[in-house]
Amino acid sequence: MNGGRSSMALIGLVRVSTDKQNTQRQHDALDPICWKIFEEKISGKLATDDRPALLNALSHIRDGDLLTVQEVDRLGRNLLEGLIVLNDLFQRGVGVKVLEGIAAGEHTERSLILDLALALAEDRRRDITRKTKNGLEAARKRGRVGGRRPVVDDDKRAAILARRERGESIRTIAAGVKVSVGVVHKTLAVTEGNPADQPPTP
Repeated sequence: MNGGRSSMALIGLVRVSTDKQNTQRQHDALDPICWKIFEEKISGKLATDDRPALLNALSHIRDGDLLTVQEVDRLGRNLLEGLIVLNDLFQRGVGVKVLEGIAAGEHTERSLILDLALALAEDRRRDITRKTKNGLEAARKRGRVGGRRPVVDDDKRAAILARRERGESIRTIAAGVKVSVGVVHKTLAVTEGNPADQPPTP
């Protein structure tokens, strides 16, 4: 990336997301070989003309230069976006260099391998989304939602125990702490041995 450029240069494109590790992997792959690297935040824009960072990268590309990405799916968030960008780049006479994946290599026109790589990437994203959804549903069934804390945190648990010690009924405790009667039963069962089997205090 330093010094003058050779007759053929690699211009890198990094897709920035909230996943810092993923972004770092892209930089680790591109930094050593690219003359210049541009970062692009993921957006819903499909057309190349609506993506300033991509246009900026293209403005630095001369004849023989290649737009370089870690994997071909970095050009777009899904199959449609990737195909639109590739078609646009090839129509502009811009070649693409892919460093990793089944489409690794230099490309100057659409090919089956590029289409397949984009399709597989979309399938992979769908699979991740499906597994995440299934995980959330399983967590809800266990009484948790995503990474949230349990229904009863330390403060509520302490309040439940304190009210119970004062002789309050389970229904009164539930109303006061704003949790269900079942949650009070479970909390007491865990902390007092098995008081959930005892009848509520009048």
